Amino acid sequence: MQPADSRRLRKKRLLWRTAIVLFALYFFPVGYKVAAHYSDPVRTASWSELRRDSTKLAPDPATTNDAIIQVYAARAMRWRGALGVHSWIATKRTDEKHYTRLEVMGYALRWSGRTVQIRSGQPDSYWYGSRPQLLRELRGGADIDRLIDKLHDAASNYPFNERYKVWPGPNSNTFIAYLARQVPELNLDLPPTAIGKDYLVDRSLLSEPPSGSGLQLSIAGLLGVIVSLEEGLEMNLLGLTAGIDLSPFAIKLPGIGRLGYADLKMFNIEQDDSDSDSRDQSEL
Repeated sequence: MQPADSRRLRKKRLLWRTAIVLFALYFFPVGYKVAAHYSDPVRTASWSELRRDSTKLAPDPATTNDAIIQVYAARAMRWRGALGVHSWIATKRTDEKHYTRLEVMGYALRWSGRTVQIRSGQPDSYWYGSRPQLLRELRGGADIDRLIDKLHDAASNYPFNERYKVWPGPNSNTFIAYLARQVPELNLDLPPTAIGKDYLVDRSLLSEPPSGSGLQLSIAGLLGVIVSLEEGLEMNLLGLTAGIDLSPFAIKLPGIGRLGYADLKMFNIEQDDSDSDSRDQSEL
């Protein structure tokens, strides 16, 4: 065999191997999830028939004096749920008797002219038939109140308040990733199904990932990589995320999500009577 023929053969083999890897990591999981999604009768029901009641994942504000921050994600409505989730943050300041939800909703543009919604509501409700997953919970006193103030300030200054795009962003997951970068104490690892989380609001190529640790490279939310102790290694192709997480261990696949240990972290930040800075942050 001639050297030129040998080089062409190696290139063909490389292309085939690359195609197989891409199919296994991206297209097969997405195809499987789309098929499973549309075989679920809940997905074909009218939106008015879908559950929106509480899942009882949040502490009762009437009997809980602690300040609380919770981060949730649930499968998006209709066809979008085959690929991705909708995420939001719920907050309750010390001694408040209600929760406030921070989230972006695209349809709100039509009647309010803005996407960011900051309002009282159920923190843990089904999202149009989809049960939410609790990703983070922080509880405590004045320190948590200060984080809540930072979250509300960041939400009020979200740069895409008058713009929404399902893919590749900015969308609801872009908003929550933005808040997480502004408040790195959340240490938030959004699921791989949070399409839009890699759309950087400052249009730069390099940033910290939503967890606040490590490095992220992103080209318009369509192509990029994250290397972080919290997120692990993530590779973004056309807004779809595949990767591996070592803390805790899981394989991340587009459409499907995490295969392995869940990444729920709950922090209880305690203070002494003098209202000093946090003395302890423990993972439950």
